[in-house]
Amino acid sequence: MSSRSPDELLRIEGIRKTFPGVVALDSVDFDLRRGEVHVLLGENGAGKSTLIKMLSGAYTPDAGRIVVGGEEVRVHGAQDSERLGIATIYQEFNLVPDLTVAENIFLGRQPRRFGMIDRKRMDADAEVLLERVGVRVSPRARVRELGIARLQMVEIAKALSLDARVLIMDEPTAVLTSEEVEKLFVIVRRLREDGVGIVFITHHLEEIAALGDRVTVIRDGRSVGQLPASTPEDELVRLMVGRSIEQQYPRERTDAGDPLLEVEGLTRDGVFHDVGFEVRAGEVVGIAGLVGAGRTEVVRAVFGADPYDAGTVHVAGAPLRRHDVNAAMAAGVGLVPEDRKGQGLVLDASVEENLGLVTLRSTSRAGLVDLRGQREAAERIAGQLGVRMAGLGQHVRTLSGGNQQKVVIGKWLLANTKVLILDEPTRGIDVGAKVEIYQLINELTAAGAAVLMISSDLPEVLGMSDRVVVMAQGRVAGELPAEQATQDAVMALAVGTTPHSNGTEADGGH
Repeated sequence: MSSRSPDELLRIEGIRKTFPGVVALDSVDFDLRRGEVHVLLGENGAGKSTLIKMLSGAYTPDAGRIVVGGEEVRVHGAQDSERLGIATIYQEFNLVPDLTVAENIFLGRQPRRFGMIDRKRMDADAEVLLERVGVRVSPRARVRELGIARLQMVEIAKALSLDARVLIMDEPTAVLTSEEVEKLFVIVRRLREDGVGIVFITHHLEEIAALGDRVTVIRDGRSVGQLPASTPEDELVRLMVGRSIEQQYPRERTDAGDPLLEVEGLTRDGVFHDVGFEVRAGEVVGIAGLVGAGRTEVVRAVFGADPYDAGTVHVAGAPLRRHDVNAAMAAGVGLVPEDRKGQGLVLDASVEENLGLVTLRSTSRAGLVDLRGQREAAERIAGQLGVRMAGLGQHVRTLSGGNQQKVVIGKWLLANTKVLILDEPTRGIDVGAKVEIYQLINELTAAGAAVLMISSDLPEVLGMSDRVVVMAQGRVAGELPAEQATQDAVMALAVGTTPHSNGTEADGGH
């Protein structure tokens, strides 16, 4: 570590943390200065979450020092962290849905008058904080009424109410639109100008140069480099994964076979209209479009999760009964949903139980589950996918995002799925795990499966698709073969203009 800067807010030296059978952190160094954004970068499972849980008081280090304001400190819980001026905003917000915005901001610290909560003062104080973060929302609004972007601003206002000098933001842009990301960046820059030190965790490499000052890279529980935020992305990737990734989107194209999925005239009043496309064996078809174009709604209808009013879906030439998930699964259709935690996994169940969710019924005989067969199959798939885990009995909740996504995909592999629908398959996943997911897509298509992929990451759609279907306002605006699917051409269809007239600023992604 370098000698202490006069602007240093926080320093971590030689931190080590072990769990049974796992060294989560080993000799990690990190420091944060007043008025800087220091990006913490690493693959899922590298140790980033463990490190920030040390600072928030959730974990205690086995060795090493945490120094705040030049003094070594012990952080034994959230109250210690708050007292030291450290606030953490996690991906899963720590807000109470049925309370108001003001009540959430001052939860446990409400101003009082004559022994009673002073609601007038609390609302007024909350209004000042909300104004500071630039969000227009009533302090009396119920938190459950707010969208993701506003929830995040409430979390930031809550951190400011604690007079936090150190603000830790864990994947703050993962579920925001590009417009919401820009608004967040404005607030982060404003906080930086106010002298707040910000630890910023992201998987979006383009955000580093746009927002960061310095980057610390963690790999396999160790800090492997501290660099300026202007460091080229290729170098950051090499440090993250320990190898050079020559090809970010390693699509291995095969000759397309017969149509496995045919969608014609699919319509749901007020949502999407006359949608049609096909996906052939050995093919990846990407669906692109701006947020709100109807992409997710269409594939949920195809899978039977949502109803539709008109149109047909055929799988391998046979008609598929509408609004019937069991019929879709029996026909060999699988869906990896956008919300993997809410819809794709049972978080408190084990890896083995989650991998067996689709095949449990089909492998049962006379109502009895073939537990041994299920376990052997789960071991085989987990090994094939390279799921990093302590064992099949580990709760899925405790896996990194990339490994959770592998489990979601793995349950469909066990079911020998013919048509796999992937909705935002790499959102919130680091660059190394992304490449592993892409290789898995290649293996599926090489084996004759058909893949239908939605992604708001336009380079991902262009890099991994054999054809791109572009949706706009609930309709198919056009279809492009891979060689014609440029960013300009896709965005021209998505916004209803001719190519090159709009540039690519409206990327519809995150």
